[in-house]
Amino acid sequence: MIAKAFQPIYSRIKALTKATITLDADGVQYDELAWVDGRTAQVIKVDGKEVSLQVFSGTEGLGTNAQVVFSGSAPNIHLSPLLAGRYFNAFGVPLDGKDKVQGEERDVKGATVNPVRRQLPSELLATGIAGIDLNNTLVTGQKIPFFADPDQPYNRILAEVAMRADSDRIVLGGMGISHDDFLMFQQRFNSSGAGDKIVSFINTSEDPPLERLLIPDLVCTAAEYFAYEKQEKVLVLLTDMTLYADALAIVSNKMDQIPSKDAMPGSLYSDLARIYEKAVQFQNGGSITIIAVTTLNDGDITHAIPDNTGYITEGQLYLKKDPETGLTIIDPFRSLSRLKQNVIGIKTREDHPQVMNALVRLYADASEARSKKENGFDLNEYDERSLRFAEAYTRELLDVQLNIGTEEMLDRGWRLMSRFFKDYELGIRQNLIDKYWPEAKS
Repeated sequence: MIAKAFQPIYSRIKALTKATITLDADGVQYDELAWVDGRTAQVIKVDGKEVSLQVFSGTEGLGTNAQVVFSGSAPNIHLSPLLAGRYFNAFGVPLDGKDKVQGEERDVKGATVNPVRRQLPSELLATGIAGIDLNNTLVTGQKIPFFADPDQPYNRILAEVAMRADSDRIVLGGMGISHDDFLMFQQRFNSSGAGDKIVSFINTSEDPPLERLLIPDLVCTAAEYFAYEKQEKVLVLLTDMTLYADALAIVSNKMDQIPSKDAMPGSLYSDLARIYEKAVQFQNGGSITIIAVTTLNDGDITHAIPDNTGYITEGQLYLKKDPETGLTIIDPFRSLSRLKQNVIGIKTREDHPQVMNALVRLYADASEARSKKENGFDLNEYDERSLRFAEAYTRELLDVQLNIGTEEMLDRGWRLMSRFFKDYELGIRQNLIDKYWPEAKS
């Protein structure tokens, strides 16, 4: 970002906190970028001539006579197909040592898509992960969070989704990720051959926390460009929305705003919704689907961040370590895709809904059998079979490391059920059993 020529210099700061400064200035717009003694800042409040700015790297060492220069514009990005395969920081500056992208300059904080330009999400988005494609099928234009504990490998799984997803373009937004995770994303993208279709905007844990606030806007603006103007199927991956919300809380607290639940700002719902509502299925065929990691504090789903997220999004995916096998899976019980009914059995095979429901029900029977065993009750023959089925179901279908197509997932599901159960124990329609039961097929 370069300041426009002949911008005035202000050097009378009225108030100063650990993250913000306040001064009087003329002709300043909301969200405009500025420099405070060379440190990047952004306007977060305009009240007449009184202007408040958040200084991304903090105000330590600044005095009330610090020089403030406004850029004359809000954060923007140069849009071009050449964004593909590139890595940028929170200001759109290349991180890969390559030249700056030339293209149309556009402000990053645009409005959400007008409802009359939207279409009902109805196209399957396959990821190769059975816990998603089989049990919680995603639809293009959907917005869904990925709830995970901080010690789980959610970024590695997100990288797998990026490489496997049936999409034309991936836009990754990393907020507060470790440098190791940044290198992991780079290595996996480059080695997989999918790097040329991925655009990455990265803020690491070594960067100023407040810079995270710029990442989602950059990501969504790039996604809208590819989805609307290039008619591409775009998958947006955001990690970690909890660290994004923490940055919002820093600014809110330093401005002496009254905190809401869990010390979060009162605007948290609106701040999150403004990002998630960028998900859209355009009438021209392009789409934006958003999967966003939200880490949980000790698994607390009632915390303000996951709680507000649940009201905005269309389901949730829970990452879980299976206690019996030690494998990482998508929890069949707590996960939900509210739009899966738009595609399962319609864009997928006819037996998909029934197989999905039967497998989860049998897995629930195994959970009850495990509880009986832990409490010292005797197990019957059906309980024993259920436990063996649950282990096989986890290893052969739920393991997130497996990469298989939806048809193969359904076939494996039938084989698993036929291995441990009789057809009359499944609760599946007879016409589907006659068609897909392994003995009948053979």
